This record gives sequence, structure tokens and C-alpha cells, in this order.
Amino acid sequence: MKLMKPILPAIVIAPMLLACASLHAENPPVEKKGDTLVNQSGMTLYTFDKDTDGKSACTGQCASNWPPLAAGANAKNTGDYTVITRDDGSKQWAYKGKPLYTYKADKKPGEKSGDNFRDVWHAAKE
Repeated sequence: MKLMKPILPAIVIAPMLLACASLHAENPPVEKKGDTLVNQSGMTLYTFDKDTDGKSACTGQCASNWPPLAAGANAKNTGDYTVITRDDGSKQWAYKGKPLYTYKADKKPGEKSGDNFRDVWHAAKE
């Protein structure tokens, strides 16, 4: 009869690792390229003039074209970056109260094809 190796360490350690991960607050996935804000993939971030302070007006098809910069469940406000709650209950990052988005027509890092789109979308600047 073959004896099984003890699994106690895995049973004890796994929940501890999960607890530590849940305590770690998510930082905003934003970087600066020149004076423009970009996500961690280097894609330009945008603001929308129709948004009000801390509230996104971009839903439905708008959000399909301009995906919100998602914030995780553990995301916390830090400095000029805040976490807002969208109408659907999901979380989104905002900079100085303005919700942040990417643009689906931008295909590679550094593109800014959405800047001044219809005079209401603008590349986010620091």
C-alpha cells in the first residue's frame, strides 16, 4: 500500500496566499508617455466631455467603442486616481474625476486616433 504525501502544508498555505493577495490594493494601470496617459500596454487613454465628475456617460455601444479602463474589486483611490462605479456596477479608473477609456480604433501603442474625435473625446493629459 502506497502512502500519500501529506497535503497539510498546501491546505494551510493556499488560504494564506489568497488572503495576502486580497489585501493588496490594485494600483492604477496608468503610465505617462510624454504628457499623455497610457495604459500598461502603451495604449492611449481618453476622457469624454459628456462625463460629469466621477460619473461615466459612456454606456452601451459607446462603451464598446471606448472601453472603460477597468478597475478591480481591490482597487483603491490613490492620489489623482479614483475608482468610480459605472451604471452596470463595474468599476472604472478616473483621473482627476474624469473617467478613463481606451479607443478600439487604436491598434498599436502610441496611436491617438481618438484625440479630438467629434470634439468630445480627448487624449488624457497629466
